[in-house]
Amino acid sequence: MELRLDLHIHSERSFDGCMSLSEIVALARERGLNGVAICDHDRVLDEVPEFDNFLVIPATEVSTERGHLLGLFVREPIETRKFSESVTAIHAQGGLAVIAHPFEHSTDANRLDDVMSRLDGVEIWNSRADRKNKSANAMARELAQKWKKPVTAGSDAHVPEEVGGGVTVLEADELSLSAVKAALLRGAKQVEGRRGRAMCVARSQKTKREKTNAGVKRRVNGMLFTVKCALQDFTTREDGWHVMDR
Repeated sequence: MELRLDLHIHSERSFDGCMSLSEIVALARERGLNGVAICDHDRVLDEVPEFDNFLVIPATEVSTERGHLLGLFVREPIETRKFSESVTAIHAQGGLAVIAHPFEHSTDANRLDDVMSRLDGVEIWNSRADRKNKSANAMARELAQKWKKPVTAGSDAHVPEEVGGGVTVLEADELSLSAVKAALLRGAKQVEGRRGRAMCVARSQKTKREKTNAGVKRRVNGMLFTVKCALQDFTTREDGWHVMDR
């Protein structure tokens, strides 16, 4: 059966997220998805809810010194912030270690060569990644091809508008955690997505400031960042829906 999954979404449990799990599921269903991975920053779900004909994949996004690392199919927090140790901890839980938006902040195509052999996949479409580096997703795809790694796509949604902006299309035996994990390791059928608006990033940063009781300086900087994002959206042409086959 063909499944459409957004494998990178943040809930209100993230310091910069605002959506409840029920809201995420409702939005994902409306947008034709069969499931989502909840990848809150350095946190995991306390409980993994079950829904009829919809799959919630327990996951996390670990902040490491080598960038962000998705741990798919994990139920326990990853306590370390060291990249290598995080990969080991994810594997110890039977999870998949997937490098998230590897070139959002870097254009060094070889910076991960020493760790690629240990990874289970590469996120080659992230709806936010191209905002800073316009070639971020293309470079991620080239990295996956170079190392012959399975690929994923995710919206990196922090606000409702973004849910479903990155879709991993799989051919799986059934809609279950074990079947989806096996299908990911076999390789996605294709990945799809739409680049998100910069104002979505501004909104999530506003949420972060509110949750952390930011001071005056951070609030002023936040207002300037919001203006910058609004101008970026005004001057950037919408480039539609992207589809990349395996």
